[in-house]
Amino acid sequence: MKIGILGGGQLGRMFIQEALKYDDEFYVLDPTADCSCAYISRFTQGDFNDYQTVIDFGKDKDVLTIEIEHINADALADLEAQGVRVVPSASIIKTIQQKILQKQFYAENHIPSPDFQIIQNKSEACFPLPFVQKLNTGGYDGKGVQVIRTEADLENLWDAPSVLESLVDIDKELSVIIAKNDRGDIKTFPVTEMVADPKLNLLDFNICPTQISNAVQQQIDEIAQKFISAAQSAGLFAIELFLDKEGKVWVNETAPRLHNSGHQSQEGNSNSQFEQFYRVVKNLPLADTDFCGFSGMLNLVGEDGFTGKVKYEGLEDVLQLPQTYIHLYGKTETKPGRKMGHINVLANTREELMQKLISIKAMVRVIS
Repeated sequence: MKIGILGGGQLGRMFIQEALKYDDEFYVLDPTADCSCAYISRFTQGDFNDYQTVIDFGKDKDVLTIEIEHINADALADLEAQGVRVVPSASIIKTIQQKILQKQFYAENHIPSPDFQIIQNKSEACFPLPFVQKLNTGGYDGKGVQVIRTEADLENLWDAPSVLESLVDIDKELSVIIAKNDRGDIKTFPVTEMVADPKLNLLDFNICPTQISNAVQQQIDEIAQKFISAAQSAGLFAIELFLDKEGKVWVNETAPRLHNSGHQSQEGNSNSQFEQFYRVVKNLPLADTDFCGFSGMLNLVGEDGFTGKVKYEGLEDVLQLPQTYIHLYGKTETKPGRKMGHINVLANTREELMQKLISIKAMVRVIS
């Protein structure tokens, strides 16, 4: 089968790495000549936001999918109309890639998300402080999002179509990954807890299983079921959640693709999110997702003050540790805050897991 992927970053790379144990052809479209997928796929350099480029790339593929949502969804819709299978559907990609449509989708389908106002420009802002401003399009890895806390901060509002959203009093940031194939089979991964780097606004650690009550788990199960029912599409979706200090769960946003919060599943679950996504793309029976003890992930990101050809300090020390697994993304150039890889860790207790993650983070530096 010819499987086409829009986007050649690390998510696509790890998907292909997992799927190479099967028997398919993998084609990748990405604007960057030396992207993470360039040397492990049948690679085409081109703009996945350009309508005609996507049409030309996708028209002879058996199935098309994405590893980044900021692509030309209109081209995918037209390819669907021409008989090309697109996973997830162009419709749900288009909904999710625009924050305004995404928030309206939650409201229409009674999926709990923070109160919001939609604005087209900053003069329309009329929302109680404090709040979060999310640009309608283009936000990624913490970009396009800012917190407005005070009257003085209102001067910093972006003058662009946005969602203004109530600031949640967060107890924990959680994630649940749910998959559905075209047969209607559904599988959900165990809930993970995300610990963010406050400076970079990027995921720092990911922990599985998380410590939540049965009542919280029930809320998450209901959210996942409502989402997958309303999406009306095969796919793998990562639903990012806030648990507030009153025990209420809110949807932050959803990614219609593989996700950073599922990386620990590579060694921590019976099957990884990458195996599961392959099965979704091929419309195969879905995989077992049970967790195997405690597992966690830490991101390897470029250090401040270093730009250029990447060097990794401390990896040999990490390689001496038991139940510790390094995943690098094939990126030759580092810059501050750029995701360059991750390390997965297994442990017998949560306390042991956190100790390992913290000590490994202090052990490794990504420099140039």
